[in-house]
Amino acid sequence: MGICGNDTAALPTAFQTAAQGLLMDLETATPRINGYFAAATRAVSGGGGTVYAVAQCSQSVSESGCLGCLQVAYGNIQSCPPETDGRAVDAGCFFRYSDTAFFGGGSSNKDAIIGGIVGGGGCLLLIVGVLILWYHRSTKAKAASRGEIIGASELQGPKTFSYKDLKSATNNFSNETKLGEGGFGDVYKGTLKNGNIVAVKKLVMGTSTAKADFATEVRLISNVHHRNILRLLGCSSKGPDLLLVYDYMANGSLDKFLYGEMRGTLNWNQRFNIIFGTARGLAYLHDQFHVTIIHRDIKCSNILLDHELQPKIADFGLARLLPEGQSHLSTKFAGTLGYTAPEYAIHGQLTEKVDTYSFGIVVLEIISGRKCSETQTVEDEPVSEYLLEQAWKLYENDLHSKLVDEILVVSDGYTEEAAKKIIELALMCTQTPASSRPSMSEVVMLLSDRSIDLIMRPGRHAFMDNYKKIRNDASTTPDSSTSNATASFTEFTGR
Repeated sequence: MGICGNDTAALPTAFQTAAQGLLMDLETATPRINGYFAAATRAVSGGGGTVYAVAQCSQSVSESGCLGCLQVAYGNIQSCPPETDGRAVDAGCFFRYSDTAFFGGGSSNKDAIIGGIVGGGGCLLLIVGVLILWYHRSTKAKAASRGEIIGASELQGPKTFSYKDLKSATNNFSNETKLGEGGFGDVYKGTLKNGNIVAVKKLVMGTSTAKADFATEVRLISNVHHRNILRLLGCSSKGPDLLLVYDYMANGSLDKFLYGEMRGTLNWNQRFNIIFGTARGLAYLHDQFHVTIIHRDIKCSNILLDHELQPKIADFGLARLLPEGQSHLSTKFAGTLGYTAPEYAIHGQLTEKVDTYSFGIVVLEIISGRKCSETQTVEDEPVSEYLLEQAWKLYENDLHSKLVDEILVVSDGYTEEAAKKIIELALMCTQTPASSRPSMSEVVMLLSDRSIDLIMRPGRHAFMDNYKKIRNDASTTPDSSTSNATASFTEFTGR
C-alpha cells in the first residue's frame, strides 16, 4: 500500500528526481545488507533541501524475497513525489521518505556507504548527498514475523464482509439507501456497525464461471492502492449475491462540478489538481502496479472527489485477463461513446493509450466545463461541433482561449498561457495513431512542472475521419461495445 502526503515540494521536479533516485538505490542496496535495514539522505538540486529515506525487510525473508518485496513497495510509492512525504508497505517490507529527518544519525563498524553496495557487479550508481547506513537488530525485531511489519496485513487480500452485516448496513438494500444503477448492478449507501459509511455494489454475475473468477479478480484489484484511485475495501461472496464494498465519496463525481448542480464551484487551481491527480492514478495503473491495468472507461462521472476535492478514479470494476496471452488486464466495461479511442471503438485494439485518449477528453471537459457529447455552434458558423472537433479547430487557429470555461478566466491561478499548455497536452492525448500519444507517466512528468514547454505539438492526423466514423456508426447501428458501459460510479455520489 502506498500513502502519499498532501504537501508538494517547493521545487517539484528536482525533488521528484532526488526522491525517486534515492528510493531506487535503497531498493537495490537493502537486500544486500545484513539485517535488511538501510537509511539514506540525498540533497535536492537547486537548494531544494534534503530527502530522507529508509527501507526495511522482515528478517524472515531471503535476499531475493526482500528485493521482490521492495520492488512492489517501490511501485506503490514512486508516484508520491513531488509530495514531500510518502510511505509504502508490502507483506514483509516497507519504504518511507520525507523532506524532514525522521531517523537518527550515527556510525558503527557495521556502517556502509550504499553507493558501494549498489555499485557492485559493475553497475555504479551516483549517490548525491550523505548516505548513512546502520545495522539495527533487537530482541523484538528477531521475534518479528512477516505479519508484524506495520500494515502488512492490508495487502493480504480484500476484507471479507458478512452478507448479513452488509444487508443490515443498507437497510435490506432498500430504495432509500440506493445510490444508483451501474453496469454490473445497483449500488447502495451502507453504514457499518462501527459507523463507517461505505458504498456497496451488488453485482449481477450469475454464471458459475463469473463466481469462480470472483475471488481471484477481487484479490488483485484490492491490492490497487493509490491516493487517486477509489479503494476497494472488501467483498462478500458467501450470500445469494456477490457484493463489493468501496470507500464512500460524499462529494460525488466530477461531472456534477463541471456541468451539473455544482457547476462553477471549481477554480483553476482545483481543476488543475484534479487533472494532475487523475493522470497520476492512471500512470499507477499502467506502469506502477505489478500488472498493467487498462481502465477503458475514463470519464468525468468515473472520477470521484473526496472531502478535499482530490480525485479518485472509480469504476475499473473487476479485472479479467486479456485474450491471446497478453500481459495486460482490462476491466469488463467497454467504454462510453465520446470518450472511446477510435482504434478501440472501430478495430477493438486495446492498449494503455486507450485510457490516454479518454484522459484527453476529460481534460477538455474540465477546461471547458462542457460535455464532450454535446454540440455547440461556433460564433456565426452554421455547423454544430462536438467538443473535441471544436478544440482541434480552435487550436489550429491559435484560438485556444475561446475553449476555456468563462468561469475560470477570473479564478485564482488562471493564466491564458497555462490554459493553452493544458489544452495542447489534452490534444496530444487524443492524437491518432495511438503511438503518437504520450504515456500517462509522460503526462505526469509534463504536469509536474507547470512552467514546462511542450516539446511536441499535437497533430490531428487521421482524427477527423475516425471520429466521424464512430459517430455515424453509433447513430445507425448502436454497438454494445460502446454503449454497455454508460453506467458509472455516479451512484457513489449520494445523489
